[in-house]
Amino acid sequence: MSTFHVRFPGLGLEFDISNVAFSIGSYSVYWYGIIITAGMLLAVLYAWRTAPRYNVNASKLFNCVLVGLVTGILGARLYYVAFAWDDYASNPLSIFAIHEGGLAIYGGIIGALLGGFVMAKIQKLKFLPILDITMVGFLIGQGIGRWGNFMNQEAFGTATDLPWRMVSENTVINGVVCEVHPCFLYESLWCLLGVAVLHFYGKYRQRYAGQIFYMYLVWYGFERTIVEGLRTDSLYIGNTGIRVSQVLSAALVIVGIVMLIVNLKKEDPFYANYRREKGIGAGKGKRQKAN
Repeated sequence: MSTFHVRFPGLGLEFDISNVAFSIGSYSVYWYGIIITAGMLLAVLYAWRTAPRYNVNASKLFNCVLVGLVTGILGARLYYVAFAWDDYASNPLSIFAIHEGGLAIYGGIIGALLGGFVMAKIQKLKFLPILDITMVGFLIGQGIGRWGNFMNQEAFGTATDLPWRMVSENTVINGVVCEVHPCFLYESLWCLLGVAVLHFYGKYRQRYAGQIFYMYLVWYGFERTIVEGLRTDSLYIGNTGIRVSQVLSAALVIVGIVMLIVNLKKEDPFYANYRREKGIGAGKGKRQKAN
């Protein structure tokens, strides 16, 4: 168990936190795991409630989400281990110590998408509407999950004198305790804002299947490209000094923008008609199935 005295000097805030929520005998339950699980459950609930808007069978979607959760956790861990292998090479069993941290968001997204895609194909579901639903779910999980990093006092940024700077026993850079960028907070707030933006856009303005997915690529990719450049614990491509998540994030922004432009004039009457029928928007024509 680790206890940290955390201060936000510019805001006049300070308090003690522990990375352990409670213990049962010699077994400790960490806040990191609890927070990550809470984010996942809320994401699943969102997917379940939103499925009808996309003409997706909620029970089949739930199967995709369950598989995606498992493959997402595996992907997040394997991605992290792959780019930080030197930390695990001498003790491979530590790979299974997920409660101590070491999950990569992009690995989780890749793993979840692969698992969900396979399950969608097995159940003969259209995948783009599922992506639209799950992208908002991802933002929910990411926005909440970053507070697990806070409880572990990890994933912070470089030294700063900004009013919202953070400092604790763990904010060490080159052997010196520094006041740093609270990167967990930047990403959490951006993702939760993204939940509101993409949810309401999907509810009132969406025109075709896949649009929310492309918007997610731009929304999250933009933020991560910037914030990753501040972090002190980035994963790198070999010994190049190139941050893998920063490169991937920039690529996602480009892909998302290109796809939004390519589909600029695309419109599926299903979405407008669904809003009209539910009294949440105006639409014309006969209701059709989503692409």
